[in-house]
Amino acid sequence: MNALIENVQILRDVSGHPAFAVVPFAQYQALIADKPKAKRTIPNKVVNLAFDKGISATAAWREHLRLTQAEVAARMGISQAAFAQMEAAKRPRNTTLEKIASAMGLSIEQLAW
Repeated sequence: MNALIENVQILRDVSGHPAFAVVPFAQYQALIADKPKAKRTIPNKVVNLAFDKGISATAAWREHLRLTQAEVAARMGISQAAFAQMEAAKRPRNTTLEKIASAMGLSIEQLAW
């Protein structure tokens, strides 16, 4: 990907050498969007959360990523209550899954199982 990354913050180690680059979340998502889908997997912890707690794949991923409903909703530009309804849906629409996946930095395939 040759896209220009703006608003990068460079964090340096104690020696003054660049150690990390911090980029806005939307730009990070754009960077990982080009990764092959085959390498995007579903961790066993996510599957276990969904089945053990009887929650949706979306809720399991959200808990695994240690995000609140309010945090994901804010990333999507919607209210927490609206996201709660999406998260509880038994068969969410593909467009809904795409929006949620984007907000969580996941592929739609990781949510649609």
